[in-house]
Amino acid sequence: MKYARKDHFLRAGFFAGLLLVAGCQSSRNEDSSISATNASTGAAVQAPTRESQAATTPQAALAELKAGNARFVAGRPLKRSLLEAVKVTASGQYPSAVVLSCVDSRKPVEIVLDQGIGDIFSARIAGNVVNDDILGSMEFACKLSGAKLIAVIGHSNCGAIKGAVDGAELGNLTGLLNKIRPAMNQVPADVQPRNSKNLAFVDDVAEANVRLAMKQIRERSPTLREMIDQGQIGIVGGMYDLSTGEIHFFDK
Repeated sequence: MKYARKDHFLRAGFFAGLLLVAGCQSSRNEDSSISATNASTGAAVQAPTRESQAATTPQAALAELKAGNARFVAGRPLKRSLLEAVKVTASGQYPSAVVLSCVDSRKPVEIVLDQGIGDIFSARIAGNVVNDDILGSMEFACKLSGAKLIAVIGHSNCGAIKGAVDGAELGNLTGLLNKIRPAMNQVPADVQPRNSKNLAFVDDVAEANVRLAMKQIRERSPTLREMIDQGQIGIVGGMYDLSTGEIHFFDK
């Protein structure tokens, strides 16, 4: 009888433990689906507000992009509730930066920068080239919507760069690739061969193309140039490594 009671209590304790574990697991699932939290601190991840955007400097905006990429590479992205962010940002948006990047499917810019809904403007075009529509979008993002930073981010092993250096022609793509070809002239002539088989050359052209885009943004948009010169916004370039997920931001 003594052993029977002991067995009864053991079974009761076992099932209570199961319920406790299940309850904790349910709570964790509920928390992850409802609240956006920073995994390391437990602090809520909030969508940007008018006040937080106004308080952000170009330097702080760049620091967050760097920190976001570091979180991505480390496999520790912030936990977010995307549906909650949809609701919060429905009535307004206050991103800190506008990012010009390539359409390449291997570089989804919000993911590799660990940014959520409402955090950044994203302009994507093959070869991250600059045209009038891209410039107009940046003017909207910075002058009218308050973004504090323009980031132009190219990437390694870029198909658009390969097409440009090989002289590829295909419909409307031909004109786009022509916008990249001037960047080839910025790579020293002794870098050979100058075609897509030389991946080092391709990446050199890709970096030169980012710098060309930055130069064109200043030259072709008086609105953005004035904001940059007055320190209202910053501009930075960078290269994303497809093999590691890391973004190397240019120092200048």
